[in-house]
Amino acid sequence: MKYLLFILAIAGAMFAQVGTPLPKPGQPETAPAAPQAGAPEDAANAKQARAVLDQMITALGGPAYLNIQDIEQKGRLYGFDHNGEAADAGAPFVRYWKWPDKDRVELLKHREWILIYNGNDANETTYHGTHPVDPKALKTYLERRSYSLEQVIRQWLNDPKTALYYDGQTISENKQAEKVSMIASDRRGVTLYIDANSHLPLRKTYTTRDAETGDRVEEVETFDNYRLIQGIQSPTTITRYKNNIMTGQRFISTVTYNSGIPDSKFDLNVPPK
Repeated sequence: MKYLLFILAIAGAMFAQVGTPLPKPGQPETAPAAPQAGAPEDAANAKQARAVLDQMITALGGPAYLNIQDIEQKGRLYGFDHNGEAADAGAPFVRYWKWPDKDRVELLKHREWILIYNGNDANETTYHGTHPVDPKALKTYLERRSYSLEQVIRQWLNDPKTALYYDGQTISENKQAEKVSMIASDRRGVTLYIDANSHLPLRKTYTTRDAETGDRVEEVETFDNYRLIQGIQSPTTITRYKNNIMTGQRFISTVTYNSGIPDSKFDLNVPPK
């Protein structure tokens, strides 16, 4: 049970819910992704959205942010139950990440619990040994990865078929924010709330439909306590919510970028040491 809670914590703190993506609010659920309209006001709206996103990328570090190839993080993560109450006392973690699809998380004091994701495959190592990650859990991870901020900025935003919408100013995390929505060609949608002053991302939201129940699920990830590290603005508190209930929180104590993490760190065929 303890391992299950930690798995939920990792999933909640890092990625999103499995399900069928929904269109932008207000669109029929059966409608294809809306192309950017040709009317002058629509073009101006998309241009404004792009300007806000470009400003956000500059605030994050510009080329330094866009050229991140690998990350090493250390910190502590916490899981929460279905009522949003703390489900455990938290666990120390070390995470190695390499663009675009390699991820390794080592948990507990002696790092004896290890999850390795490489492409579309994954292994888990515990005191029971090493075995493939449960297919359902892997599917959840892969979809969460597809909505990650790195994927949204590096892939969604560079796809000319992605539609951009400037949704105006609002309040997010008790700060004045600008709201921008993006709709990919496959109808997946994501909304970013960007600090109107610092221009850093505050919140990321998207809505899916649960594969088993058919219910709508809103996934939220918030970013706080930014620190400038190697020229990159790095959030050190990341919190996830599912339908307004906190599901996971990650506190990052140290971050190192572009240290040259070898691919062997993510080799699924080599037993972790």
